[in-house]
Amino acid sequence: MAEPLTVLMLTALSLGLVHTLLGPDHYLPFIVLGRAEGWNLRRTMLLTAVCGVAHVASSIVVGGLGIALGWSLGGLEWFEGIRGEAAGWALLVFGGAYLTWGLYRARKGHSHVHAHADGTVHKHGHDHGHIADASAHADEPHEEAAHVKSHRRTAWALFLVFVLGPCEPLIPLLLFPAAEHSAAGIAAVSAAFLVATVVTMLAVVAAGWFGLRLFKLGWLERYVHAFSGAAVLASGVLITFVGL
Repeated sequence: MAEPLTVLMLTALSLGLVHTLLGPDHYLPFIVLGRAEGWNLRRTMLLTAVCGVAHVASSIVVGGLGIALGWSLGGLEWFEGIRGEAAGWALLVFGGAYLTWGLYRARKGHSHVHAHADGTVHKHGHDHGHIADASAHADEPHEEAAHVKSHRRTAWALFLVFVLGPCEPLIPLLLFPAAEHSAAGIAAVSAAFLVATVVTMLAVVAAGWFGLRLFKLGWLERYVHAFSGAAVLASGVLITFVGL
């Protein structure tokens, strides 16, 4: 059993890596929304890790329940396909809503971004035509509370999308150790796929986070939320209609 299990674990590692790289939904939303929301690297990495674990864990739960209930591979793949469609449409809806809100925000006002040495980015909103006096910052506590709510809504939306999203390559890998009645084999294959997926997500998101810091948008900064929403919407289109 040891040799086939080793092969399965190596396969799980490879599929986790490839599955993640070929799916822009695994990293693009974190990169662009992290830029738009002004998240520092630590917050972006933490949210990526939590969503990645939830993404794989949900498929492990579905696969485990399916195996326990005696579902066939076809039945499990059908159910995961339904989940995949739901996740794709969730990305479409979320991306479209964020794009619309971003365009509204850009039309209403704009933000100045202030980056600090630790990577934290603060945004201060201003309406067009404001008067630069002491009273102009009277509503800063209200704006800060609105920013916190925006961060939380965005984070929860991403988490729910990733809980819905399936890991299709994982299901067939779980069936072999299950057929051998090896709980340890199921755990080992699941862990290998989980590690490969989450590590790949973190690496790509970190590279994207640092990469976007090199670009200065200037006056286009006011459209950063709209650009981010468009990118998430594009991810949903690729997943739903292209099948990536």
